[in-house]
Amino acid sequence: MSEDHYFTARPASADERRLISVTLAGEPLELETAAGVFSPGHVDLGTQVLLRTVPAPRGRVLDLGCGWGPIALTAALSGADAVVAVDVNERALDLLRRNAARVAARRPLAPLVACLPIEVAAEASFDTLWSNPPIRIGKEALHALLDAWLPRLAPRGEAFLVVQRNLGADSLAKWLAARGEENGGWGAVEKLGSAKGFRVLRVEAAQG
Repeated sequence: MSEDHYFTARPASADERRLISVTLAGEPLELETAAGVFSPGHVDLGTQVLLRTVPAPRGRVLDLGCGWGPIALTAALSGADAVVAVDVNERALDLLRRNAARVAARRPLAPLVACLPIEVAAEASFDTLWSNPPIRIGKEALHALLDAWLPRLAPRGEAFLVVQRNLGADSLAKWLAARGEENGGWGAVEKLGSAKGFRVLRVEAAQG
């Protein structure tokens, strides 16, 4: 049995590619997936809830934990100026690059870069952050991940995170509010919506 997780850098499972039919930003698409990445057979329910809840993306968008690309591709099809999609899973990044090329060959797509977190320039900032974050990496690692990326919101920027209620959405919202006040790294936190057992949290950029 494979010990792969979707946050494995180089999955050991067989890299057998296949096409699935999905609809993103109202567009029916055929996209490539494979084992060893998060939710390879469909757009997972949390991501569906996020994409139904968030407003249209503004400016430069970050997809944190992009997988094979449903969030990044939706942003790139929905008016983003540019999209940066990060993941530690190299197979997922390759899938997203291939999927972006597949979509761009048929319809206009905002510039989209899929890369490892360490490949994002230290000075880069983002107007919009969308994420279905990897809750199963554990609370400490998740907090470190958000501590690293939420301060990259540009002035007036917004982050939107979707988290399953029974996996700690409410406790994460409390931590985000307390941590933002503590270190000045970001502003107000609110519960934007709730559906199908998931909550969507909105985090404002720090003011000045």
